[in-house]
Amino acid sequence: MLLELFWSWLRVGAFGFGGGPGMIPLMKAECVDTSGFVTEAQFLDGLAASSALPGPISAKMSIYVGMESAGWPGAVVAFIGVMVPGVALMSIIASLLLRYREHPAVGGAMNAMQPVVIGLLAWTVISLIPGGVKTWQGGLLAGTALLAMALKVHPAIVIVAAIGIGAVWMR
Repeated sequence: MLLELFWSWLRVGAFGFGGGPGMIPLMKAECVDTSGFVTEAQFLDGLAASSALPGPISAKMSIYVGMESAGWPGAVVAFIGVMVPGVALMSIIASLLLRYREHPAVGGAMNAMQPVVIGLLAWTVISLIPGGVKTWQGGLLAGTALLAMALKVHPAIVIVAAIGIGAVWMR
């Protein structure tokens, strides 16, 4: 189990291009669909908790999934798995980007990744709606959060408000 956790999170760390939110579809595929470390409901719980805390979502999710499936050893192994590729690849890529950032191919590659990440995020949102919005109250909260973001309300305020609303009215 620990080796499988390590390899799954190593893949997330190695192929999760686009940053934290862009990695969510890959995390779900590895942890729910392929390996079954957690259920979709558990994944959504971890995603909600991870979104409410500071730091990289992949690091927080690796700890959550590792802990849920194999306790503290699983949390440590999953965290190491997800972090090693990013640290190694970022060290290499940063030096190359800084050296060749003016080259047209580098600019084109970066321009192509942006819409792809948006598409991945959109698919993640669409695929998680049935498990994450189960009631009309949940739909109202999701819509209100979307409106708050459109009105440029700081995400931390939206998250804290949601935690308070849930604790009081959605028991």
